[in-house]
Amino acid sequence: MGSPCELVLYAAEDAGGQAANAVRADIERLEARYSRYRPDSLLSRINAIAAQGGRIEVDAETASLLEYAATCHAQSDGLFDVTSGILRRAWRFTDDATLPDAAHIDALLDFVGWHKLVWRAPVLEFPLAGMELDFGGIVKEYAVDRAATLCMEHGVTAGIVNLGGDVRVIGARPDGERWRVGVAHPRAAGAAVRTLALCGQAIATSGDYERCMVVDGVRYAHLLSPRTGWPVRQLAAVSVVADLCVLAGSASTIAMLKDAEGPAWLEALGLPHLWVDTAGRVGGSLAAAATSDC
Repeated sequence: MGSPCELVLYAAEDAGGQAANAVRADIERLEARYSRYRPDSLLSRINAIAAQGGRIEVDAETASLLEYAATCHAQSDGLFDVTSGILRRAWRFTDDATLPDAAHIDALLDFVGWHKLVWRAPVLEFPLAGMELDFGGIVKEYAVDRAATLCMEHGVTAGIVNLGGDVRVIGARPDGERWRVGVAHPRAAGAAVRTLALCGQAIATSGDYERCMVVDGVRYAHLLSPRTGWPVRQLAAVSVVADLCVLAGSASTIAMLKDAEGPAWLEALGLPHLWVDTAGRVGGSLAAAATSDC
């Protein structure tokens, strides 16, 4: 998954070991299918067809992910767009990076837009050659939910699944207390902006601090708007709590992409949330910290 992963389970030794093995195998399966870094992955095969223009019939799991991508695109007014990953060709988020040429970004924008492909399950068609898909913001969170389900199917009643900061807790702690999960401060390494008490829920965070670059004192985040090709600028981090990690993850990403409109959109969405803007202000329904009933 390209990030630190952690699995904490409270169970009988046999059940816990079987659950851990099942989770590891499933995460490796999903990475092998949907990683953009693996030339033999299903996603790479899809993108090879997209580069030339053409169509492919996908399996049921991939179809469900594409359906979710379509839903997120609609619910975000086009801001959550799995075709926008192509914009990273213009951006290098490294310490010595420089700003990309605006003409390069504009040229890449011609190949961004969910509406430019044709999705009629199970057939995915790319009428415009040169596009590509990126399931970032969906697959890792989907893997978290699958991992939690596999653990519960193996009899685990208490635990934490943490894949690169996308977290789902299973039940309550063995002592009956809620799990305490810290939300990283986007501007203070190692510090938590809030600590939340969760039970049987998921939390996901999107922010401008894990992958970014600073040029002439200005921070540029890896979250790129599919409308402009440029990074978001208003919010530093958004965390959302939901029953499913995939929902929490897409909601936090959409809020970041909405920039100044993100807080109002989150409030209307109604899910528990916390945001920190680039001026350091903290808000959202979890700003005062909160607990959930087990």
